Amino acid sequence: MLASTIKRVQAGERLSDQEYLLLEREADLHQLGVLANTIRRRLHPEPMVTYVVDRNINYTDICVSACKFCAFFKGPEEEGGQLLSFAELRDKIRETQELGGTQVLLQGGLHPDKPLEYYEEMLRTMKATGIHVHGFSPPEIFHFAQLSDLPISKVIRRLMAAGLDSIPGGGAEILSDRVRTELAPKKCTADQWLEVMECAHGLGLRTTATMMFGHIETVEERLEHLRRLRDLQDRTSGFTAFIPWSFQPDNTPLAAARKIDKVSSFQYLRNLALSRIYLDNFANIQASWVTQGPKVAQLSLFFGANDFGSTMIEENVVAAAGVRFRLSEGEIRRLVSDAGFAPRQRLMDYSLVE
Repeated sequence: MLASTIKRVQAGERLSDQEYLLLEREADLHQLGVLANTIRRRLHPEPMVTYVVDRNINYTDICVSACKFCAFFKGPEEEGGQLLSFAELRDKIRETQELGGTQVLLQGGLHPDKPLEYYEEMLRTMKATGIHVHGFSPPEIFHFAQLSDLPISKVIRRLMAAGLDSIPGGGAEILSDRVRTELAPKKCTADQWLEVMECAHGLGLRTTATMMFGHIETVEERLEHLRRLRDLQDRTSGFTAFIPWSFQPDNTPLAAARKIDKVSSFQYLRNLALSRIYLDNFANIQASWVTQGPKVAQLSLFFGANDFGSTMIEENVVAAAGVRFRLSEGEIRRLVSDAGFAPRQRLMDYSLVE
């Protein structure tokens, strides 16, 4: 059975759910790596690995969601919560552009008080610099819709008019409501996350998709997550990339409540390869050096990843969990070259920077 499944994947046929579970259960790391690399080379025959120069801007850590996996947020009633001023945003963008950055990844907590007009003005301020704004994950957009009592489509249209260029795939965690109810009961449901993305795709926005794994989810729930992404991509073709990353337990309420071991490099590479094999309609899979470190990210290039992600001039959420890997653009280029690939800077839509 395993041998026939491997042959089907090698022939370019779509993996069924049952075959995914078979590979997860019976295939070894070498077999998964070979299959994922076969698909990666079929989709990207040129020996090239892309990356983007940007920074993460977390405009606020004040959040009503209180997700159990997050070490970054501050409750509205807590001391020390921050909300960046528009002048601070401009300074961060200027520094990014001086370093050759082409975009910012803009995400923040679910602030209880700010109206939609505030975020529109934030976008107009940022777009005046000429930067690409890859901003506001689905939970944020759903939160804006609730606060403003407007349909999601109206909220997205207004954000686009103010300067939103694309939407990051944050807040997906695991697209299973059992998991979401336990970890983040105040955050949007799996259906609502997908609704935001489908609406954005219908309005012409490209987005990414993520998975945070290695906490309380089962293998079947990881599969449910991938299936729902693949089904939406079949309908819209709106996702540019998939980024799986491992839960970082340190300093989180979830880790304080129960013992959760960090995902090993072995487990990360297995899940990365399985994602590349299953998501046959996703052109790009991104390595996660931010959570796994540079050497494992380099190995990822042989387990399905064709993109090294972002230079992340600034990153705060993972850092709050005690993980502080840092890479310059030069270091990313060296890691890619040492692995035998040509490094190329890209934009959000995967067009290359000449």
